[in-house]
Amino acid sequence: MNKILIDTNIYSRAMLGDSNVTAALRQVNHIGISAISIGELLSGFRGSNREQENRQELGQFLDSPRTCLYALDENTAEYYSSVLNQLKEQGTTIPTNDIWIAATAFQYGLPLYTFDKHFSNIAGLLRR
Repeated sequence: MNKILIDTNIYSRAMLGDSNVTAALRQVNHIGISAISIGELLSGFRGSNREQENRQELGQFLDSPRTCLYALDENTAEYYSSVLNQLKEQGTTIPTNDIWIAATAFQYGLPLYTFDKHFSNIAGLLRR
């Protein structure tokens, strides 16, 4: 697998030293992350005892030539609306941020690497 989009929980586990996650990340050439995940991470960092260290680690991660930060745009919003409507038709709910992350994966044709099982409710979403 050459390219993936990582969910917030993958970044967090990698930073905690989860050997399975770090081994999987070493196998890919392109690690994408959504601006939504960055927001979730920064929110978690804020006010913690390690806020500055966490921000520095995130900055180093984002500076890696293998890492790409995906911003949201009008196309992402189109995918978001499709995913949200599909979930509504199924009578399924998942966190809004995760719908945006799934929309980003669809937009760029990337498999999503996550530990969240609720992503399996999204038809057509490739998961690692």
